[in-house]
Amino acid sequence: MRKFNLEIVVGLFVVVGFVCFAWLSVRLGDISLFGSPTYQLTASFGSVSGLKSGAIVEIAGVPVGKVDDIHFDATKYEAVVTLAIDNGITLQEDSIASVRTAGIIGDRYIDISPGGSDVEIQDGGRIIETESAINLEELVSKYIFEK
Repeated sequence: MRKFNLEIVVGLFVVVGFVCFAWLSVRLGDISLFGSPTYQLTASFGSVSGLKSGAIVEIAGVPVGKVDDIHFDATKYEAVVTLAIDNGITLQEDSIASVRTAGIIGDRYIDISPGGSDVEIQDGGRIIETESAINLEELVSKYIFEK
């Protein structure tokens, strides 16, 4: 009987360990099991150099969504970025989306500056005003080699 109790305690310990490991993996991997309710917006940029799917979308420094997809529009020669914005956040049609860098050599993210219009962008809508990523190498080479 005593051996049986010991096996149950060890089994429970192993199960609790697996549950803790799974929870830690989900938290560190930033994976949403059930997904938070979001709506989709698109924005076209001349350059999204360094931006990746899963990057953060911020308003006033607060994360409000993620980059869902990035693809190339061959007709306009632009990068089209699909954003998944949290449902509680509403954006005006004159909002500006910019590709920014966290620090000097940090990850790229999308920063949205809200507009002042009364008209809101609906699910599946488009942010018209965008600012592309700044290419530091290009700026440095212009500064060094320009006469």
